[in-house]
Amino acid sequence: MRHYETIIILDPDLSAEKREPVLKRVQDVIEQQGGYLAFLDDWGARKLAYEIKKKERGYYVRFDFCGTGAVVDEIERFFRIDDRVLKYMTVLLDKMVDIEKIKEEVAAAEKKAEESEKPVAPPEAKAPDEQATPSEKEIPEAQTAPSELDTTEQPAEHSETQPSELEGDKADKIPTETEEETK
Repeated sequence: MRHYETIIILDPDLSAEKREPVLKRVQDVIEQQGGYLAFLDDWGARKLAYEIKKKERGYYVRFDFCGTGAVVDEIERFFRIDDRVLKYMTVLLDKMVDIEKIKEEVAAAEKKAEESEKPVAPPEAKAPDEQATPSEKEIPEAQTAPSELDTTEQPAEHSETQPSELEGDKADKIPTETEEETK
């Protein structure tokens, strides 16, 4: 079997009820022809690069499946005769593929998706009286203001004021030359 990917652009004006039969028909064709549908990605409505059948938007859907050339022929025949499909494109991803390996990958991806969707268990809830108030909580040092961290006096601040005080004291006790000359 071969591994294919088909992307279709549906009419964006279709409701969900009218889009569903198109998707169901593709799934049925794959199963009837002995293929395996690995993924069905619903990308939703998006702006088109250029107008297709006077439409500026399109509804994108991607099918990732395994099958034979007959599956692709039947799917594309259906797309050609259905007016709800604006464009389609099928790409061969791999010429020889092991379906069991693909099924394992799909199962692993689904399991991983389920685990990521599980809500994380909330931490044990405390009674309102047991909960700490913001003032009781410890504040990391990075979040505190510098004025809160520095409670001691800076020696640099005092060193600026001390020399001027010392100079004033020296000036009173030791006469300088200019004072002697004036006396």
